[in-house]
Amino acid sequence: MSGEKDKLVGRAKQSVGDLTDDTELEQEGENQESAGKLKDAVNDATEKIEDSIDAVREKFDN
Repeated sequence: MSGEKDKLVGRAKQSVGDLTDDTELEQEGENQESAGKLKDAVNDATEKIEDSIDAVREKFDN
């Protein structure tokens, strides 16, 4: 599941849990939203690292 999807589903679970007084579902939603944020952060870091590697390769290729 993508980070954005995890965050969206997590927020929905939190809302449903809050409306139904289901603290377990609410906590599950918080955990899923946090997982989505972490996935996004890892993906951003990976992209930055790949861009840096490409920049170094370009310097050595010239």
